[in-house]
Amino acid sequence: MDLWVSEMQTADMRISCRVIKSLHSEMTPFQKLMVVDTHQFGRMLLLDNIIQTTVADEFVYHEMISHVGLNTLPNPRKVLVVGGGDGGSIREIIKHKSVEKAVLVEIDGKVIEAAKKYLPEISCALDDPRVEVLVDDGIKHVKENKNTYDMIIVDSTDPIGPAEGLFGAAFYQDVHDALTEDGIFVAQTESPFFNRELIPRIYNDVASIFPLARLFLANVPTYPGGLWTFTMGSKKHDPVKVDISKLPDLNTRFYSPEIHRTCFVLPPFVQELIKK
Repeated sequence: MDLWVSEMQTADMRISCRVIKSLHSEMTPFQKLMVVDTHQFGRMLLLDNIIQTTVADEFVYHEMISHVGLNTLPNPRKVLVVGGGDGGSIREIIKHKSVEKAVLVEIDGKVIEAAKKYLPEISCALDDPRVEVLVDDGIKHVKENKNTYDMIIVDSTDPIGPAEGLFGAAFYQDVHDALTEDGIFVAQTESPFFNRELIPRIYNDVASIFPLARLFLANVPTYPGGLWTFTMGSKKHDPVKVDISKLPDLNTRFYSPEIHRTCFVLPPFVQELIKK
């Protein structure tokens, strides 16, 4: 008998993957957590039946949410990840030699436990001595740590449930205040095909708080529509002005100096979303 896992990506569209084996399922205090092994994408983490990451395509998302911002900063030392309990963003962050401390704040400790057990190639850096893992509310942590971080990555789930508060102007203002004087923040900001009202709201909120706002793109096959947006707020440094000839080799599979430059080239239909 064929077993399938399905995500209702919109009310009118779903993505389904044939399952080899169900590895884990539980109701945490926050959400339904599942890990399954699939034929197409390998092991897959789902929260409330929404695909969060897979071993086949996670590198695209985690490299782009991390390296575009970190390579824009001259010498990032302290980095915060809000969410991201699978550990993929942390794995990429500590590839940067200048980083002295990377802090992960994940509200649901069960996600961290499942990632360590079933997704070791993603969570492999969570025990690194430069990494601090906190099971806590990221919104509260940001509010309580002003002028602390050189970069903040908001590696959140979709803007529903526990993550809803991570997509508002009040939170972005707290992020701004938690950054050092030339700090940068990057957030995943959903699909330009299916979130056409959310993206301009986020972008305009960020642009009203930070001197510089930028939207960039990557292709993540298991996310709705495949094309995914990230929004950056920067106090000083412009990612499109980075000298890509000086970027370090970070042993990446998707991100590269050329991708750093071209990910900011937006198709006209995406440009329309952020025109004022």
